[in-house]
Amino acid sequence: MSKTHLFDLDGKIAFVSGASRGIGEAIAHLLAQQGAHVIVSSRKLDGCQPVADAIVAAGGKATAVACHIGELEQIQQVFTSIREQFGRLDILVNNAATNPQFCNVLDTDVSAFQKTVDVNIRGYFFMSVEAGKLMRENGAGSIINVASINAVSPGHFQGIYSMTKAAVVNMTKVFAKECAQFGIRCNALLPGLTDTRFASALVKNDTILNAALQQIPLKRVADPKEMAGAVLYLASAASSYTTGTALNVDGGYLS
Repeated sequence: MSKTHLFDLDGKIAFVSGASRGIGEAIAHLLAQQGAHVIVSSRKLDGCQPVADAIVAAGGKATAVACHIGELEQIQQVFTSIREQFGRLDILVNNAATNPQFCNVLDTDVSAFQKTVDVNIRGYFFMSVEAGKLMRENGAGSIINVASINAVSPGHFQGIYSMTKAAVVNMTKVFAKECAQFGIRCNALLPGLTDTRFASALVKNDTILNAALQQIPLKRVADPKEMAGAVLYLASAASSYTTGTALNVDGGYLS
């Protein structure tokens, strides 16, 4: 009996934003391991170049690209470059996000509000639009939006972040419905508490961590690699009939 090739990504071009560390880095490594040429992206080139170099050193294919998804001009520039260099895009993983404020919702700073919306909503939206245009030309593609369990159950003192992640889940459904006719699938990943620098304010605070673990049936924090496997499923032929879904990978938190 031969092994399945459902998870093979040979010949695919994948773009992963926020790939310099954490969940994005784990996703980039796994997609490359499965055969994709991964465009490793973050705000600064010196942050994602080491990730791309490590992928190549391990025998994979990767290119490092700087792109701040909160800046529309940078999004346009990076997709012009993708079109010129690769002529296609098969997989987009919207993972870059921001959460600049940890406070009561009544104390929300307007600049923090605007920054969170610009990156987490506007950035995801126009990244998906530009990727979708390339995918439409090719007749196929997979867009994966990394949201959060906060989209369903707002995090304490994370009001605007939680609201933007809820918007990402609805955005996912919009693209799934309107782009299916072009062979484009769009799904969301809802990570639970994961051991990343992004979540360090939660993971490194014993009081907050212990309270959170009481609500997680598996009683532990996730490793970033445990999110990458779910993204591989959504990016590959294994999920060919899956679109518009929000996949919880949260240790049972939302169950």
